[in-house]
Amino acid sequence: MEANNSPGVDQNNDQNSKKIIKVDGRVIEALPNAFFKVLLDDGREITGFLSGKMRLNKIKILTGDKVTLEMTPYDEKKGRIVYRLK
Repeated sequence: MEANNSPGVDQNNDQNSKKIIKVDGRVIEALPNAFFKVLLDDGREITGFLSGKMRLNKIKILTGDKVTLEMTPYDEKKGRIVYRLK
């Protein structure tokens, strides 16, 4: 069988997943459209937005909740909220 070498297929999936930075923080303010101000454990304040899976499953985030965010190394001011810690 031949390997699929079409240009639209990404074959380096594990290489792209290594660029994600996971950090923990606490929600300090709720903003419109499922955006939140999050104070990270290292003292930085960033804007976090709710991930699609959390929106679909109707996970509610309130002020004071501890959350886990995924960030890219390219934009240190935004992050995707992927988990609400207990």
